[in-house]
Amino acid sequence: MKIKPEQLARTLTSTDSAIYWLAGDEPLLMQEAADQIRHHYRGRGFLEREVFNVDKNFDWNQFFNATGNLSLFCELKIIELRLGSARLDDAGKNAIHAYLQDPSADFLILIVGPKLDVAAIKTKWFVQIEQAGVLLQIWPVPREKLSGWLSQRLLREGIDADHDATELLADKIEGNLLAAVQEIEKLKLLANAEAGSLIKLDLKTVMQVVADSSRYNVYHLIDAALLGDSLRSQKMLSGLRNEGLFPLVILGAITRELRALLPMLEKKEQGRGLNSIIQSARVWFNRKQAVSKALERMTVAMIWQLLDQARRIDQSIKGMSKANPWDELSLILLVLSGSKTASMTKASSD
Repeated sequence: MKIKPEQLARTLTSTDSAIYWLAGDEPLLMQEAADQIRHHYRGRGFLEREVFNVDKNFDWNQFFNATGNLSLFCELKIIELRLGSARLDDAGKNAIHAYLQDPSADFLILIVGPKLDVAAIKTKWFVQIEQAGVLLQIWPVPREKLSGWLSQRLLREGIDADHDATELLADKIEGNLLAAVQEIEKLKLLANAEAGSLIKLDLKTVMQVVADSSRYNVYHLIDAALLGDSLRSQKMLSGLRNEGLFPLVILGAITRELRALLPMLEKKEQGRGLNSIIQSARVWFNRKQAVSKALERMTVAMIWQLLDQARRIDQSIKGMSKANPWDELSLILLVLSGSKTASMTKASSD
């Protein structure tokens, strides 16, 4: 069945599903929804978790082995499939379809992937997925609802900000919810918000935080790379590292940008003009130059290579590989800025 994000908590407690499919390109909301599902099932005794990064070369025998074997010390397990593409190949479809013919109550299948197009959802195969489990599509928060989203998020942290204040924040973050979380953390520290208390913040206070914001921020970092200014982007990355920013925040912003560039580059390779592409994608006015320069020098193949690299960086951040995530972030930014090729970046992590 299809559900909305606000229905997830109720669905988890009222429905026993063999499979959950999360689809979307908004890193923060996707991460929080996946965490909510994992937390719920851990509470039900699903203490073991096995993660597979699924690309075009993935061996689906690994999935069959995982769902066919239980640990001697743990009876329940979450099998997580992280998709590099919204579309599964025939081997993937057949593997999941075969499993769902006789799903085990000892496993939860959690699929996390990019947004799905309408055509994919209407296929006979996907209808079977919906009948057996839960589909949750995560959409970016539209600009007209962003102020309200920020207001609710601030209230959760004990901060009551007026409408003008949240509008200013909405303009500053430009739809980047990971950046929004950063700003809210700053406001929380400034307001000294404590559990059980509610601090009121007005436009003047928020303007002060915005003015005193760190010299470097994630979205300016991305734009510097897109503009081809590798020196500036590397300097900003170093600044963010010195300020103690968690690398997953930067990776999330990079991944979000790559997924936004992908459909635009596909249209470019189909022969459409850049101005038309940028206009139809509703790129923010002050980002048009950066996006345009990136589209001029990048290709669809490069984006897929960088997304693959981003998955490896995610593994290094989570301690699943020995690679230094900051070094890998530096390399991926060099590719974005045109200073290195994607193949050089890939080779560095092998």
